[in-house]
Order: sequence, then C-alpha cells, then structure tokens
Amino acid sequence: MSTVILDTITGKSTATTITIGSTPVVSASANSMTIRGEGTAHTSIQQGLAKAWSHLNVNGGTPAIRDTFNIASISDIGTGNTRNTFTNAMSNANFAAPSSADAFNFSSVESYATTHYQQRVGNTSGSSTDRDHNVSTVHGDLA
Repeated sequence: MSTVILDTITGKSTATTITIGSTPVVSASANSMTIRGEGTAHTSIQQGLAKAWSHLNVNGGTPAIRDTFNIASISDIGTGNTRNTFTNAMSNANFAAPSSADAFNFSSVESYATTHYQQRVGNTSGSSTDRDHNVSTVHGDLA
C-alpha cells in the first residue's frame, strides 16, 4: 500500500471531476461540489449537510444545552417552548427543521425566521411540557 501526502491536487486539464480508478468521486463548479452517493446518484455536499442542530434539556424550565451546532443561544419562551437563535443566519425562512422529544411526547417547529426557529414540545394530551431531550436539525441554505 502507498501513501500520498500533498497540499494541492491540480489537474492536467480543465476537468472538474476527481476520479479514482474509473469511478468519478467528486465534481466541482462555482460554489458547488457533489460527491457520488449510492448507485450512480450524486449528492450536493452543501445541500446535504445539516446547517444547524441542537440537543437540549429543558426539564426544570431553564434550557440546558447538551450540544449544538450553529446555535448562538437558546431562549426559554414558555413551558415547552424554546427559541434557537442561529450563529449564522439562513438565507430564507423556508428551511426544514425536523424535531423530536423523548418518549411519549411530540415536538414541532412552529416559527421559522432567518435568524431563529421556535420549537414546541407537548405531551400525549397536547399540553406543552418541558422535557429532558429536545432535539432538532436544520437543513436549508445559509445566508
């Protein structure tokens, strides 16, 4: 087995595809890069990555951050309701933000803005409730 160590790969032509063996692995163009996924499909690296996520413990009223990415702050805005404010804003408020909570509870995102989103957690009777595990992930375009 051989090891290649380098800082830059420069092609001999203007090709924008990196090929390993006979398989095109990565294609690049201005502000876009795709990688070969399952089968022959290619996936946009920029579109396929989570732009933000949070894992909170809100049981007891004050949100305790277990871990986050691209979240500058968390605000408690009422029982079962938190506002996650982005470190880097989204380009529009049409991003996807699936969320969940621990067993026998539901979670939903009820307010979308380029700078934040609001997550609500409720119990089986529909009442808002503070829970130990509130999680959410954001997919969309950063500003």
